[in-house]
Order: sequence, then structure tokens, then C-alpha cells
Amino acid sequence: MRLDKLISNSGFGSRKEIKNLLKSGSVTVNNIIAKSPDIKVDPEKDELYINGERLIYRPFIYLMLNKPAGVVSATYDNRDATVLSLVPEHYSHYELFPVGRLDKDTEGLLIITNDGDLAHRLLSPKKHVPKRYFAKINVPVTQSDIAAFNEGVILDDGYKTMPAELCILNDPVNIEVVLHEGKFHQVKRMFEAVGKKVLYLKRISFGDINLDNSLKLSKIRELTEDEILKLKSSV
Repeated sequence: MRLDKLISNSGFGSRKEIKNLLKSGSVTVNNIIAKSPDIKVDPEKDELYINGERLIYRPFIYLMLNKPAGVVSATYDNRDATVLSLVPEHYSHYELFPVGRLDKDTEGLLIITNDGDLAHRLLSPKKHVPKRYFAKINVPVTQSDIAAFNEGVILDDGYKTMPAELCILNDPVNIEVVLHEGKFHQVKRMFEAVGKKVLYLKRISFGDINLDNSLKLSKIRELTEDEILKLKSSV
């Protein structure tokens, strides 16, 4: 990788600022001052310092967002704020994107990353990565609803869903449901298929990753190494 590209990908300013860093002798590669931007470097083997600070190159970033209602799961939208507007500025150079979508009015766990290969595998219909949701329903959920979800229900467009796991919690209007696919508005449409309406929806897990209960709405943190391994093991 070119030295200037590596520095840029690590968030050290504009092209002009990086050029000035190199000219000033502020960059060293293996203890040798580097002034040429096109030097080839291996970020895993070479030791790079900028102004005496070790540059630790991270090609991929994995973030957990507790998504609030009112923002859309997209990188850009010309009407509404996107989930990327909640990402701290110091991650801006990583070209992040959300892994899949949560509806605008749905809260909860959303993974944000720049690892396109992992995102593709997590979202692949062939992988059936489970997603667990908590929901409040307008009327009590019944055992017949559980049986219907377990068989798969027919949506308004004629599509029959994969079997889903439906669990009634302490109150028959409070439920958890686990999906193994990700159709548009799927939880809402499945309940509409059995004559009910979702009043509130929150995703609480994705694969083997659970929403951090201490993470407030709109807040973001990096996944731990253990969580990253769990996420990768999901596929």
C-alpha cells in the first residue's frame, strides 16, 4: 500500500496535510524518515510513526448502534437524518455503512462497519442469520399466532415466510420474535397477516451479538474482540 494512502485511510487529514507531514519529516517508516508519498509499506509488518506517535492501522471498524426511531438505515437520504449522522467524526474516514436496515420507526441493535465481505455474508439469504426483536402488539398474542409463525405466514404480496420463533413474555401484548430472513417490514407484516398490529419494535440481537443494555439510544460503541468473533462465527 502507498504510504500516503495508508496515512489517509488512518484519518490523518487531507491530501495536502499529509503532503506537508511528509515534507516536514514527521513521518518515519522503520525508524527512517519518509518523505515520498508513493513508498510501498506493509501496515502489518512495517512500523510507522507520525510526530512520534505509532500509527496502528485498522482496515476494518465494527460499531454497535442503539438506533433511535426517526433516523433511517442508509448512508444518505435527501429527506431524513441517517444512522451515519450519529457516528462520531473520528470514524468519518472509514467509509462506514449499516449492515442491513431497521425501519425508520424501529429502535435497537444496528451494526455499522466498512467490512463489505462480512456484511454481505451476514445479509445473505443462504446464511439465515437470526435476528431477535422485542415488540408490543395492539391486542394479546395467542398460541395460534405462535403456531402460525412457526409454520410461516403468507404476507400481503403472497410470499410465505420462513418459520419464525414467537414467544409471549410477561404480558400477552409483549413478545419476542426471531426471524431467519429479512424481508421489508417483515415483523409488522407478519403480525398484520394474523390480524394484529405492531405498536413498538426493537431489535435486541443480531446473530450471536446482543444489544448492550447500557448503551443509550443514539449512542455507539465499538464491538469487542469477542463480539467481532461471534459476529463472524454467525456466518
